[in-house]
Amino acid sequence: MMKKKSIGLLLAVLLVAVIAGCSSKVSGGGKTVKLAYVAWDSEIASTYIVKEVLESKLGMTVEMLQVDAGPMWAGTADGSADAMVAAWLPGTHASYLEQYGDKIEDLGPNLDGTKTGLAVPAYMDISSIEDLKSSDLAGTLNNRIVGIEPGAGIMMATEQAIADYGLSDYTLLESSSAAMVQELEKAYRNNEPIVVTGWTPHWMFANMDLKYLEDPKGVYGGAEQIHTMVRKGLAADMPEVYQFLDQFNWTPEDMEQVMVDIANGQSPEDAAKSWVEEHADQVNSWTVQAQE
Repeated sequence: MMKKKSIGLLLAVLLVAVIAGCSSKVSGGGKTVKLAYVAWDSEIASTYIVKEVLESKLGMTVEMLQVDAGPMWAGTADGSADAMVAAWLPGTHASYLEQYGDKIEDLGPNLDGTKTGLAVPAYMDISSIEDLKSSDLAGTLNNRIVGIEPGAGIMMATEQAIADYGLSDYTLLESSSAAMVQELEKAYRNNEPIVVTGWTPHWMFANMDLKYLEDPKGVYGGAEQIHTMVRKGLAADMPEVYQFLDQFNWTPEDMEQVMVDIANGQSPEDAAKSWVEEHADQVNSWTVQAQE
């Protein structure tokens, strides 16, 4: 009787061990991936997509680190973050690339066709940043350009634009991407003039009729890409995560779908989950090797 109990106990222990081993494999071996990102609507969308794939397809635990642009780059460079999918290059984050480029690994673009600049509602009868020099227009705009978080690349470019275009009558208002959009929506509803720091992809261009002001001096540069950056050593520590991040690539239309869902009231988690479920083939192309 005791012998049978001992054998039964041994089998139970072995079964628990097997289940634990399988569970460890499914859950990514208990590994935690730290993703840094800035609170731009575009980067919230992309980072939550990456989080959903890491958790649902690769079994990882994901820690989200929402920071400003400088700390995002610095954290990835010093290893306090594993990765970020929010590096706007070659222009917007050029200063950060110069500062941290040799301490970080660039996996290349995850999205092509981005743009930054000053944006206004289409009903405004101006077409160029040069037009902002009109003192009458400056007064109508309350002498302000509505910006986002201080330290963001587009804010540094806008400070340069104010200097290069002689817009000394204007103050660049520091806020957040969410607060900027709220100001824009309020002005748009009332058919009032406003100038904001804009970028695409962004859901505001889908929900409102907006236009970029021409930039004859080229302060904001041309079309950009969003790159994936990872800490050095990630390939050795988490090869499956590295492979997925290296393969992650989507379109502005993909990103805008997630952004619009979030803007319409879905949580970032739910919007990302829905998108991943609806694009199984695309997601599989990102993860097929990482899962092997």
